[in-house]
Amino acid sequence: MDLDIQPKIKSEVDRRVALVPGAEPSARIDPWWWLVAAAVLLTAVLIFTSNEYEDIFFFVLKGLGVTLLVTFISYSSMLVIGMFGGLGRLSKNPILHGLASLYVELVRGIPLLIQLIYWYFVVPAIVRSAGEALNIGFLANYRADPIFLAIFGLAFCYGAYMTEIFRAGIQSIPKGQMEAARSLGMTYFQAMRFVVVPQAVRVILPPVGNEFVSLLKDSCLVSVVAVSDLTRRGQEYMSTHFNPIETWTMIALLYLILTLFSSRVVSWLEKRGRFER
Repeated sequence: MDLDIQPKIKSEVDRRVALVPGAEPSARIDPWWWLVAAAVLLTAVLIFTSNEYEDIFFFVLKGLGVTLLVTFISYSSMLVIGMFGGLGRLSKNPILHGLASLYVELVRGIPLLIQLIYWYFVVPAIVRSAGEALNIGFLANYRADPIFLAIFGLAFCYGAYMTEIFRAGIQSIPKGQMEAARSLGMTYFQAMRFVVVPQAVRVILPPVGNEFVSLLKDSCLVSVVAVSDLTRRGQEYMSTHFNPIETWTMIALLYLILTLFSSRVVSWLEKRGRFER
C-alpha cells in the first residue's frame, strides 16, 4: 500500500468514527472539567499558603460532611416521593389525584426556608401541646432532631417539584407504549413498572440531575434550624474570629467545587443515557 494513502485512510476512519453519536471528541472529554480543576487548585493554594485559610478549612470540614449527608439522603427521599407523586397526579382515581395535586400546589406555594422553620419550630410545639392535652409523656417531652427534620423538610419540599418532573416525563412517553404493553397481557401497574417508567427515567434525567445541584445549594438553608452544616460552621468561625472575607471566600469555594463537580457528573450521566429518536 502506498504510504501516502495511509494518512488519508486514517483521517477518513477518524471522520467516520466522529459521526457516531457519543464518539465525538467533545463527548469523550468535557472541557468544563478544567473549571473544576481550577477551583480545586485555587482552594488548595489558599489552604497551603495561608494559615488562616487552613484553619477555616479544617474547622468547616465536619460541616462539609453534614452537608453531603443531608443532601444525599434528601435527594434519595425526594426521588421516591416524586415518583409516587407523579403517578398519583396521573391516576384516574380522584382521591389519589386530588391528594397529589393538593400536595404539589401547597408545597410549591411556600418558600423552602419557611417550611424548614415550620417543621423545626412549629411542629414540635404542636406535638408537645398535643402530648400535654392527652397526657402522653413521650409526646409532651418531644424534642426535635434538627438533622432528621432538615432532611424531611428538604425532601418534602423538593418532592413536590420532582412530582411534576416525573409527571411530565411519563406523559412524554407515547401512548402506544402503554397500549403495546397491555396487548401483551400486562396489567396497568406492570406496564408502568416495566415499560413506561424506565423510558420516562431516561427522559427526565437532565432535570433530575439539575435538581440535585439545586438541592445541594439550598441545603445551606438548614443552618437556620440548628444543623451544623458547612454554612453553619462558617457562621460560627466568623463570629469567633471576625474575618468575613476569608471565611465566606472559603465557604463559597467549597460550595463551588461541590456544585461544579456535581454538574459534570450529571452531564456525563446525560451523555451515557442519551439515545437517538
